[in-house]
Amino acid sequence: MKKVLFSLLFFVAIATGAGAQHYCIIDSKYILEKVNDYKDAQTKLDNLSKAWQDEIDNKMAEVDKMYKGYQAEKPMLSDDMRNKRQDEIVAKEKAAKDLQKQRFGYEGDLFKKRQEFIKPIQDRVFNAVQKMASSKGYDVVLDKSGGITLFYADPKLDKSDEVLKILGINK
Repeated sequence: MKKVLFSLLFFVAIATGAGAQHYCIIDSKYILEKVNDYKDAQTKLDNLSKAWQDEIDNKMAEVDKMYKGYQAEKPMLSDDMRNKRQDEIVAKEKAAKDLQKQRFGYEGDLFKKRQEFIKPIQDRVFNAVQKMASSKGYDVVLDKSGGITLFYADPKLDKSDEVLKILGINK
């Protein structure tokens, strides 16, 4: 609701000063899908993510195997041996969860790799949008793939293809 209200107020503000302001709309998702470097970076991230997830899955499978073995042997083990085996299982499970947090957690390895691979491409697109906006005299550039909801956008306002030309990419 807040987004809709904010968007409505934003467009009212633009409409009241529309005589002096020029604006256009781009679709950053469309632009990024056309950038080959972005596709390559996304593929690298997907491959890393899959490899890391497989590694974590293997560690969790080991924990499961250890637990099932423990359950089968539990009646034959002394109290000390039970405690020792339980501690081993808990330690192994904690290590797997810690690895999962390291790989996929907040500011984990995946986040860092995304920054490394994707951010430079996003910066190039941002700079191209700025260049296009300043050369065409746009005061406001809206991204229809972002969080602002557009109820209607005239297709002639969409300047995504011009940004792609600046990036040297043909549709």
